[in-house]
Amino acid sequence: MEQVYTADKTFDRIDFTKTPLAKGEYENCVFKSCDFSNSDLSEYKFTDCEFAGCNLSMAKLTKTALRDTKFKDCKLLGLPFNDCAEFGLSFAFDNCILNHTSFEKLKIKKTLFKDSQFQETDFTECDLTSSVFDNCNLDRQYLTNRILKN
Repeated sequence: MEQVYTADKTFDRIDFTKTPLAKGEYENCVFKSCDFSNSDLSEYKFTDCEFAGCNLSMAKLTKTALRDTKFKDCKLLGLPFNDCAEFGLSFAFDNCILNHTSFEKLKIKKTLFKDSQFQETDFTECDLTSSVFDNCNLDRQYLTNRILKN
């Protein structure tokens, strides 16, 4: 299957559970109120993208590239961020629900987590150097051997 390259496009209120997003690379794109729940986003590349009001719960992220990607007002339940491509991995979260997600063993330095909920989220052996948790609910975290440096 041929992969697409898409730049500077806004996707608004699209249900990608019915018609999957074309596999490929997305740069400087905005996804507004889209539903990606249970979608397979493996090996997609998102660079300088924003997800606003989207549902990505239980999506597959095997080797998915998330570079300078922002999530705002998103539902991200059960996401395995630890399956993402590690090269260039960088993201920020604002007012998101990240319950039951995994960041295990990731190096996600300088990550901003703002006004977000992280119940039973796995940060085991995660490098969170200079990351910020601003007004977040960190109830029942798995934080074994984490690195939190300023």
